[in-house]
Amino acid sequence: MFGKYRGKRVLVTGADGFMGSHLTEKLLGEGAKVSIFVRGNSTTGTTKYTLKNLSHAEKDLDEIITGNIASPDAKDLAIKARPDIIFHLAADAYVPNSFDHPMEVMETNVIGTLNMLHAVKEGSGIKRIICTSSSEIYGMTIGGSINEDHLFFPSSPYAASKVAADKYCYAYWNTYGLPVAVIRPFNTYGPRHTYDVIPKFIELALGNKPITVHGNGNQSRDFTYVDDMVDAFLLMGIHKDAVGRSVNFGTGEAITINYIAEKIKELCRSKSKIVHTKDRLAQVPKLLCDYSLAKKLFGWEPKVFIDEGLRRNIEWVKERL
Repeated sequence: MFGKYRGKRVLVTGADGFMGSHLTEKLLGEGAKVSIFVRGNSTTGTTKYTLKNLSHAEKDLDEIITGNIASPDAKDLAIKARPDIIFHLAADAYVPNSFDHPMEVMETNVIGTLNMLHAVKEGSGIKRIICTSSSEIYGMTIGGSINEDHLFFPSSPYAASKVAADKYCYAYWNTYGLPVAVIRPFNTYGPRHTYDVIPKFIELALGNKPITVHGNGNQSRDFTYVDDMVDAFLLMGIHKDAVGRSVNFGTGEAITINYIAEKIKELCRSKSKIVHTKDRLAQVPKLLCDYSLAKKLFGWEPKVFIDEGLRRNIEWVKERL
Protein backbone atom coordinates (compact mmCIF):
# COMPACT_ATOMS: atom_id res chain seq x y z
CA MET A 1 0.00 0.00 0.00
CA PHE A 2 2.81 2.46 0.80
CA GLY A 3 3.86 2.26 -2.86
CA LYS A 4 0.93 4.56 -3.54
CA TYR A 5 3.07 7.46 -2.32
CA ARG A 6 5.38 7.25 -5.33
CA GLY A 7 5.21 10.52 -7.22
CA LYS A 8 2.77 12.10 -4.77
CA ARG A 9 3.45 15.69 -3.74
CA VAL A 10 3.54 15.71 0.06
CA LEU A 11 3.95 18.58 2.53
CA VAL A 12 5.09 17.74 6.07
CA THR A 13 4.80 20.42 8.75
CA GLY A 14 7.04 20.04 11.79
CA ALA A 15 9.19 17.88 9.55
CA ASP A 16 12.48 18.49 11.34
CA GLY A 17 11.15 17.35 14.70
CA PHE A 18 11.39 13.87 16.18
CA MET A 19 8.43 12.17 14.54
CA GLY A 20 8.31 14.43 11.50
CA SER A 21 11.88 13.64 10.50
CA HIS A 22 11.27 9.88 10.60
CA LEU A 23 8.08 10.31 8.58
CA THR A 24 9.85 12.52 6.03
CA GLU A 25 12.62 9.95 5.56
CA LYS A 26 10.08 7.17 5.01
CA LEU A 27 8.10 9.24 2.50
CA LEU A 28 11.28 9.98 0.54
CA GLY A 29 12.09 6.28 0.58
CA GLU A 30 8.64 5.54 -0.83
CA GLY A 31 9.28 7.87 -3.76
CA ALA A 32 7.13 10.82 -2.68
CA LYS A 33 8.03 14.36 -3.70
CA VAL A 34 8.38 15.89 -0.26
CA SER A 35 8.32 19.55 0.78
CA ILE A 36 8.73 20.47 4.43
CA PHE A 37 7.53 23.36 6.59
CA VAL A 38 9.95 24.29 9.37
CA ARG A 39 10.12 27.21 11.74
CA GLY A 40 12.62 29.83 10.58
CA ASN A 41 14.50 32.55 12.43
CA SER A 42 14.13 36.00 10.93
CA THR A 43 17.40 37.93 10.92
CA THR A 44 17.69 41.29 9.17
CA GLY A 45 14.67 40.49 7.07
CA THR A 46 15.95 37.13 5.86
CA THR A 47 14.38 33.90 7.04
CA LYS A 48 17.06 31.37 7.91
CA TYR A 49 16.87 27.81 9.08
CA THR A 50 19.13 25.05 10.30
CA LEU A 51 17.98 21.47 9.91
CA LYS A 52 18.93 19.41 12.95
CA ASN A 53 17.42 16.05 11.96
CA LEU A 54 17.09 16.23 8.18
CA SER A 55 20.32 17.88 7.07
CA HIS A 56 21.40 14.57 5.48
CA ALA A 57 18.22 14.55 3.35
CA GLU A 58 18.11 18.23 2.41
CA LYS A 59 19.20 17.62 -1.20
CA ASP A 60 16.34 15.13 -1.67
CA LEU A 61 13.60 17.55 -0.63
CA ASP A 62 11.52 19.39 -3.21
CA GLU A 63 11.23 22.55 -1.12
CA ILE A 64 11.98 23.84 2.36
CA ILE A 65 9.36 26.33 3.53
CA THR A 66 10.16 28.46 6.57
CA GLY A 67 7.74 30.36 8.75
CA ASN A 68 5.59 30.33 11.85
CA ILE A 69 2.78 27.77 11.56
CA ALA A 70 0.53 30.08 13.62
CA SER A 71 1.07 33.06 11.32
CA PRO A 72 -1.59 33.89 8.70
CA ASP A 73 0.94 33.47 5.88
CA ALA A 74 1.40 29.79 6.77
CA LYS A 75 -1.84 29.01 4.93
CA ASP A 76 -0.65 30.73 1.75
CA LEU A 77 2.76 29.07 1.92
CA ALA A 78 1.11 25.66 2.19
CA ILE A 79 -1.17 26.37 -0.78
CA LYS A 80 1.78 27.59 -2.84
CA ALA A 81 3.56 24.25 -2.31
CA ARG A 82 0.71 22.53 -4.25
CA PRO A 83 0.69 19.32 -2.21
CA ASP A 84 -1.55 16.33 -2.85
CA ILE A 85 -1.30 15.40 0.84
CA ILE A 86 -0.46 17.39 3.98
CA PHE A 87 0.90 15.69 7.08
CA HIS A 88 0.44 18.28 9.84
CA LEU A 89 2.77 17.50 12.74
CA ALA A 90 3.94 21.00 13.69
CA ALA A 91 3.15 21.54 17.37
CA ASP A 92 4.44 22.68 20.71
CA ALA A 93 4.35 19.20 22.22
CA TYR A 94 6.32 19.54 25.47
CA VAL A 95 3.59 19.43 28.11
CA PRO A 96 5.46 21.38 30.87
CA ASN A 97 5.99 24.29 28.46
CA SER A 98 2.24 24.81 28.42
CA PHE A 99 2.23 25.48 32.17
CA ASP A 100 4.16 28.73 31.73
CA HIS A 101 3.28 29.59 28.11
CA PRO A 102 -0.33 28.49 27.58
CA MET A 103 -1.16 31.23 25.05
CA GLU A 104 1.87 30.47 22.87
CA VAL A 105 1.10 26.74 22.95
CA MET A 106 -2.53 27.43 22.02
CA GLU A 107 -1.48 29.58 19.05
CA THR A 108 0.89 26.96 17.68
CA ASN A 109 -1.38 23.99 18.23
CA VAL A 110 -4.81 25.45 17.47
CA ILE A 111 -4.22 28.38 15.10
CA GLY A 112 -1.52 26.39 13.30
CA THR A 113 -4.01 23.57 12.70
CA LEU A 114 -6.67 26.02 11.50
CA ASN A 115 -4.17 27.51 9.06
CA MET A 116 -3.55 24.10 7.53
CA LEU A 117 -7.26 23.28 7.40
CA HIS A 118 -7.86 26.54 5.55
CA ALA A 119 -5.05 25.72 3.15
CA VAL A 120 -7.04 22.60 2.21
CA LYS A 121 -10.31 24.54 2.13
CA GLU A 122 -9.05 27.44 0.02
CA GLY A 123 -6.41 25.71 -2.07
CA SER A 124 -6.99 23.30 -4.91
CA GLY A 125 -5.90 19.74 -5.50
CA ILE A 126 -5.17 18.83 -1.85
CA LYS A 127 -6.66 15.37 -1.53
CA ARG A 128 -6.05 14.78 2.19
CA ILE A 129 -4.72 16.31 5.39
CA ILE A 130 -3.59 14.16 8.29
CA CYS A 131 -3.68 16.13 11.54
CA THR A 132 -1.77 14.94 14.58
CA SER A 133 -3.72 14.80 17.83
CA SER A 134 -2.47 13.25 21.09
CA SER A 135 -3.37 10.68 23.73
CA GLU A 136 -3.17 13.56 26.21
CA ILE A 137 -6.64 14.67 25.08
CA TYR A 138 -8.15 11.79 27.06
CA GLY A 139 -6.64 12.82 30.40
CA MET A 140 -8.11 11.01 33.38
CA THR A 141 -8.96 7.56 32.08
CA ILE A 142 -12.27 5.96 32.91
CA GLY A 143 -11.63 2.25 33.43
CA GLY A 144 -8.97 0.44 31.43
CA SER A 145 -7.90 0.99 27.84
CA ILE A 146 -8.99 4.01 25.81
CA ASN A 147 -10.91 3.77 22.57
CA GLU A 148 -11.89 6.66 20.32
CA ASP A 149 -15.25 7.14 22.08
CA HIS A 150 -13.63 7.84 25.45
CA LEU A 151 -14.53 11.21 26.94
CA PHE A 152 -11.96 14.03 26.95
CA PHE A 153 -10.59 15.21 30.29
CA PRO A 154 -7.59 17.38 29.28
CA SER A 155 -5.44 17.86 32.36
CA SER A 156 -3.02 20.51 31.04
CA PRO A 157 -3.15 23.57 28.77
CA TYR A 158 -1.28 21.49 26.19
CA ALA A 159 -3.93 18.77 26.31
CA ALA A 160 -6.70 21.37 26.04
CA SER A 161 -5.06 22.85 22.94
CA LYS A 162 -4.92 19.42 21.32
CA VAL A 163 -8.59 18.77 22.15
CA ALA A 164 -9.49 22.04 20.42
CA ALA A 165 -7.41 21.21 17.35
CA ASP A 166 -8.79 17.66 17.22
CA LYS A 167 -12.38 18.90 17.33
CA TYR A 168 -11.75 21.64 14.76
CA CYS A 169 -10.63 18.88 12.41
CA TYR A 170 -13.90 17.02 12.94
CA ALA A 171 -15.90 20.23 12.50
CA TYR A 172 -14.19 21.11 9.21
CA TRP A 173 -14.73 17.58 7.89
CA ASN A 174 -18.37 17.66 8.99
CA THR A 175 -19.15 21.22 7.87
CA TYR A 176 -17.07 21.69 4.75
CA GLY A 177 -16.48 18.10 3.69
CA LEU A 178 -12.71 18.50 3.92
CA PRO A 179 -10.67 15.30 3.46
CA VAL A 180 -9.40 15.26 7.06
CA ALA A 181 -7.97 12.29 8.95
CA VAL A 182 -6.92 12.60 12.60
CA ILE A 183 -4.23 10.39 14.09
CA ARG A 184 -4.06 10.07 17.88
CA PRO A 185 -0.61 8.72 18.76
CA PHE A 186 0.09 7.42 22.24
CA ASN A 187 3.49 8.20 23.80
CA THR A 188 5.99 7.74 20.97
CA TYR A 189 9.70 7.26 21.56
CA GLY A 190 12.84 6.35 19.65
CA PRO A 191 15.94 7.87 18.03
CA ARG A 192 16.05 11.68 17.87
CA HIS A 193 13.54 12.18 20.66
CA THR A 194 15.12 14.74 22.97
CA TYR A 195 12.50 15.50 25.61
CA ASP A 196 10.12 13.42 27.72
CA VAL A 197 10.85 10.59 30.07
CA ILE A 198 12.66 7.96 27.95
CA PRO A 199 15.37 10.14 26.35
CA LYS A 200 15.93 11.92 29.67
CA PHE A 201 16.33 8.65 31.57
CA ILE A 202 18.70 7.26 28.92
CA GLU A 203 20.91 10.34 29.11
CA LEU A 204 21.03 10.18 32.91
CA ALA A 205 21.66 6.43 33.00
CA LEU A 206 24.53 6.57 30.52
CA GLY A 207 26.08 9.33 32.61
CA ASN A 208 25.57 7.35 35.84
CA LYS A 209 23.58 10.30 37.19
CA PRO A 210 20.51 10.00 39.44
CA ILE A 211 17.34 9.11 37.53
CA THR A 212 14.59 11.34 38.84
CA VAL A 213 11.06 9.95 38.86
CA HIS A 214 8.16 12.31 39.48
CA GLY A 215 5.73 11.02 42.11
CA ASN A 216 5.61 7.36 43.10
CA GLY A 217 6.43 6.15 39.57
CA ASN A 218 3.32 3.99 39.30
CA GLN A 219 1.82 6.23 36.64
CA SER A 220 1.77 4.35 33.35
CA ARG A 221 1.86 5.15 29.65
CA ASP A 222 1.45 3.26 26.39
CA PHE A 223 4.93 3.69 24.86
CA THR A 224 4.97 3.15 21.09
CA TYR A 225 8.15 2.87 19.02
CA VAL A 226 8.57 5.47 16.30
CA ASP A 227 8.80 2.96 13.41
CA ASP A 228 5.35 1.62 14.24
CA MET A 229 3.94 5.13 14.49
CA VAL A 230 5.39 6.18 11.13
CA ASP A 231 3.59 3.23 9.53
CA ALA A 232 0.42 4.47 11.22
CA PHE A 233 0.87 7.93 9.69
CA LEU A 234 1.41 6.43 6.24
CA LEU A 235 -1.78 4.38 6.53
CA MET A 236 -3.79 7.42 7.62
CA GLY A 237 -2.42 9.32 4.63
CA ILE A 238 -3.37 6.82 1.93
CA HIS A 239 -6.07 4.41 3.14
CA LYS A 240 -9.57 5.10 1.82
CA ASP A 241 -11.19 4.48 5.22
CA ALA A 242 -9.14 7.08 7.12
CA VAL A 243 -10.97 10.24 5.97
CA GLY A 244 -13.42 11.51 8.56
CA ARG A 245 -11.89 9.26 11.22
CA SER A 246 -9.97 9.87 14.43
CA VAL A 247 -7.88 6.79 15.19
CA ASN A 248 -5.81 5.73 18.20
CA PHE A 249 -2.42 4.07 17.73
CA GLY A 250 -0.51 2.41 20.57
CA THR A 251 0.67 -0.98 21.83
CA GLY A 252 -2.09 -1.93 24.25
CA GLU A 253 0.47 -2.24 27.06
CA ALA A 254 0.56 0.07 30.08
CA ILE A 255 4.17 0.50 31.27
CA THR A 256 4.93 2.20 34.55
CA ILE A 257 7.57 4.91 34.85
CA ASN A 258 9.25 2.80 37.53
CA TYR A 259 9.64 -0.02 34.99
CA ILE A 260 11.09 2.38 32.42
CA ALA A 261 13.64 3.65 34.94
CA GLU A 262 14.68 0.16 36.06
CA LYS A 263 14.84 -1.25 32.52
CA ILE A 264 16.89 1.64 31.16
CA LYS A 265 19.27 1.34 34.10
CA GLU A 266 19.64 -2.40 33.40
CA LEU A 267 20.15 -2.03 29.63
CA CYS A 268 22.67 0.78 30.13
CA ARG A 269 24.48 -1.18 32.85
CA SER A 270 24.25 2.03 34.78
CA LYS A 271 25.22 2.83 38.35
CA SER A 272 22.54 5.51 38.55
CA LYS A 273 20.34 5.70 41.61
CA ILE A 274 16.60 6.04 41.08
CA VAL A 275 15.23 8.87 43.18
CA HIS A 276 11.68 10.15 43.56
CA THR A 277 10.64 13.78 43.64
CA LYS A 278 7.34 15.62 43.83
CA ASP A 279 4.72 14.77 41.26
CA ARG A 280 4.49 16.80 38.06
CA LEU A 281 1.68 19.28 37.57
CA ALA A 282 -1.37 17.90 35.73
CA GLN A 283 -0.13 14.32 36.08
CA VAL A 284 -2.32 11.67 34.47
CA PRO A 285 -2.21 8.30 36.27
CA LYS A 286 -2.68 6.08 33.20
CA LEU A 287 -2.90 6.24 29.41
CA LEU A 288 -3.51 2.89 27.72
CA CYS A 289 -4.46 2.55 24.05
CA ASP A 290 -7.21 0.42 22.60
CA TYR A 291 -6.01 0.15 18.99
CA SER A 292 -8.76 -2.21 17.85
CA LEU A 293 -10.17 0.35 15.39
CA ALA A 294 -6.75 0.74 13.71
CA LYS A 295 -6.50 -3.04 13.44
CA LYS A 296 -10.04 -3.34 12.06
CA LEU A 297 -9.71 -0.56 9.49
CA PHE A 298 -6.11 -0.96 8.37
CA GLY A 299 -4.80 -4.24 9.77
CA TRP A 300 -2.30 -2.18 11.80
CA GLU A 301 -0.60 -3.76 14.81
CA PRO A 302 2.52 -2.74 16.76
CA LYS A 303 5.65 -4.73 15.98
CA VAL A 304 8.19 -3.30 18.47
CA PHE A 305 7.48 -3.57 22.18
CA ILE A 306 9.07 -1.79 25.10
CA ASP A 307 12.18 -3.86 25.90
CA GLU A 308 13.27 -4.08 22.26
CA GLY A 309 12.40 -0.44 21.62
CA LEU A 310 14.44 0.73 24.60
CA ARG A 311 17.37 -1.41 23.47
CA ARG A 312 17.29 0.14 19.99
CA ASN A 313 16.94 3.63 21.43
CA ILE A 314 19.87 3.18 23.81
CA GLU A 315 22.12 1.77 21.08
CA TRP A 316 21.32 4.78 18.90
CA VAL A 317 22.27 7.18 21.71
CA LYS A 318 25.47 5.26 22.46
CA GLU A 319 26.61 5.48 18.83
CA ARG A 320 26.39 9.27 19.02
CA LEU A 321 28.16 9.82 22.32
